[in-house]
Amino acid sequence: MKKLVSYIPVYLLAALLSTPGFADELLMVRVDHPFPEAMNLLQESIRAHGYTVSRVQRVDVGLTSSGYTTAEYRLVFFGKPAEIKSLPEKHPELAAYLPLNIVIFAEGDDTIILTANPLSLEAFFKDPSLHGQFGRWEKDIRAILNQASANK
Repeated sequence: MKKLVSYIPVYLLAALLSTPGFADELLMVRVDHPFPEAMNLLQESIRAHGYTVSRVQRVDVGLTSSGYTTAEYRLVFFGKPAEIKSLPEKHPELAAYLPLNIVIFAEGDDTIILTANPLSLEAFFKDPSLHGQFGRWEKDIRAILNQASANK
């Protein structure tokens, strides 16, 4: 399990973004709650910040079928429906990055929650109006992670 966990940030980063070092590329928190409780806290936090959870995708099934030993592992897709619709209409190249997503997985008695920093997208999109959007997403995601990781 520890070997798998050590590769997750590398795979996520390589798959999502390869950017200069001006922004922290990953936003990550360790939650002192078991996976089911942390998953509920994450989804509640996403909703509390005005976003909609569009789907939750199981990743652990594919990993175990590939021979990895893993506990719970999910990919949570979320966004604001109006943004998910309107942004790709103006910037079709942005469609590949929507909806936003957060990875959540169990590690022993704790749970790790992580995502790529939306500010990293600035390297790919030169439109200053998008940079404001990326900054708002980063601020919201940091707040979501902070709320999800707060002890209740």
